[in-house]
Amino acid sequence: MPREVEHRSVVVVGGGPAGLAAAIAAYEAGETDVLILERDTQLGGILNQCIHNGFGLHTFKEELTGPEYAARFVARADELGIERRLGTMVVDISNDRVVTTVSPDRGISHIKAGAVVLAMGCRERPRGALATPGYRPAGIYSAGTAQRLVNIEGQMPGREVVILGSGDIGLIMARRMTFEGAHVQCVAEIMPYSGGLKRNIVQCLDDFGIPLLLSHTVTRIEGKQRVEAVWIAEVDEHMKPVPGTEVRYPCDTLLLSVGLLPENELSRAAGVQINPVTRGPVVNESLETSIPGVFACGNVLHVHDLVDYVSEEAASAGTAAARYAQGLSGEASTSVTLVAKDGVRYTVPSTIDPQRMGEQLTVRFRVGNVYRDHYVSVYFDDERVQHRKKRVMAPGEMEQVTLKRADLLARPELSTITIKLEEE
Repeated sequence: MPREVEHRSVVVVGGGPAGLAAAIAAYEAGETDVLILERDTQLGGILNQCIHNGFGLHTFKEELTGPEYAARFVARADELGIERRLGTMVVDISNDRVVTTVSPDRGISHIKAGAVVLAMGCRERPRGALATPGYRPAGIYSAGTAQRLVNIEGQMPGREVVILGSGDIGLIMARRMTFEGAHVQCVAEIMPYSGGLKRNIVQCLDDFGIPLLLSHTVTRIEGKQRVEAVWIAEVDEHMKPVPGTEVRYPCDTLLLSVGLLPENELSRAAGVQINPVTRGPVVNESLETSIPGVFACGNVLHVHDLVDYVSEEAASAGTAAARYAQGLSGEASTSVTLVAKDGVRYTVPSTIDPQRMGEQLTVRFRVGNVYRDHYVSVYFDDERVQHRKKRVMAPGEMEQVTLKRADLLARPELSTITIKLEEE
């Protein structure tokens, strides 16, 4: 262990919506020695640039903008006197919970934590991951970068816009760019379904007459100094462009909304086990990772569709971290494995200890395609215990089931819980 190590009970890495909710919950669970580490110069994370409404309907029962939603959590953290260090980059987390940071005022610091909460959020997939032919001209932005330019910097990325990818940020930016006087020609999506919420398709595209081209992708980018045009083609079931379907769209801006990746470089370096589907940590019922005393929540765990769910999940992680730091979490006794199959891509958590879970547990998951009139079924080993019909399920919207502790304890031999989709 490094010399001159500071000791703290709970260290939260990230000061966005997940980090704030986790820190507040840890404090309210009786662990007042909580420290938030945030690389930006203010708390709130990505919400600070999300000036559209639609936040807080579950948490506060009213519609708020992103900054308003964040401000309520910042105000609560201020009220509790939770310490935060801004402009502080975490560069390493060891498997014995020593957090190494660097900042202009403190230089390199080492903090030994009783418990660590990972709340680093996610980042956008860059253009380099797409392998789209063409030069590297100006005018190609990720949707989140364009959002920051417009909403924070007061700069317009361009006037004739094409958007590739129908994730929620791309859909919201289609509306935002239209509000600012730009002409959004279309949103192209390589999948046969949208990656965003249904409400965003309606409010951001349909209401403004912006076409959504499903099973389409950008095949070529024209322009050397600045984007001059993009070519969009239909794709087949193997995601390959269909010859003869290419259409040229003259434009000066291409926004990319092609997926979000959890920020888990620190997690991997620490030795945390990563789920290959979510690209976030594998966690148990307490949102504890494979390293004891290290918890994960929010978009670093799996990409959420609503920030309200981020806050709810983070509060659970913060409470569990406080209990661990206080020595109250108890030893693991049994572990029930959750299995996702037949249309269900993954579950969070991946394992459950019935002895340590609360009275009930929310298991969240996403489906792998658009399903109509299917049932979400839960099996305890081979016995079906839940069977709930859903009219429509899509990959862009998270689903959930609720498990009760009493039901699990009533089956002491239970080894596997399977969540899957069934037609009848």
